[in-house]
Amino acid sequence: MSKKNILIGCTGSVATIKLPLLIQKLRESNSNVEIKVIVTQNAEHFFAAADIPEDVPIHRDADEWSSWSGRGDPVLHIELGKWADLMVIAPLDANSLAKMASGLCDNLLLCTARAWDLGKPLFFAPAMNTRMWEHPITAPQIDTLKSWGFREIPCVAKTLMCGDTGLGAMAEVDTIVQWIGRCLVELELRGT
Repeated sequence: MSKKNILIGCTGSVATIKLPLLIQKLRESNSNVEIKVIVTQNAEHFFAAADIPEDVPIHRDADEWSSWSGRGDPVLHIELGKWADLMVIAPLDANSLAKMASGLCDNLLLCTARAWDLGKPLFFAPAMNTRMWEHPITAPQIDTLKSWGFREIPCVAKTLMCGDTGLGAMAEVDTIVQWIGRCLVELELRGT
């Protein structure tokens, strides 16, 4: 399989603690991938940068502005979108879901998603408390993203970190890796 570039986005959900495992499993399933990560400010509360392999760049909001100083300079959210063959936002919290569905893009991750080439795959794995998941606004927001061609990796039911039990937990890492693996095969068969 030819080399593929995977962009992982993480938002402010406790499920971001699984980021190191997601990177590890993606590499184990396909040795010919390059990975970059974008994190929101709130996502940074849930992992330690030291747990991410040194060769996996972590991009933050501040990087958007440090790489640009004038006309003609690269715009990071555009460059990341051009670089990536596919993007997965895992986890996608309720706040970022609402922003995406409304077209808001007030951080590097959401700017990258807003400027995404809709001809390339973008996966999202929702993660939120069951009460948030069951709120009437959630389903229409999910449907909006899917109407753009984004692919939902459905959440699962389990006991959440807060102790509540129900739907809203991010899909298991192995499930996310399987979805991405199938997509990589599709991309290879299409020659993209």
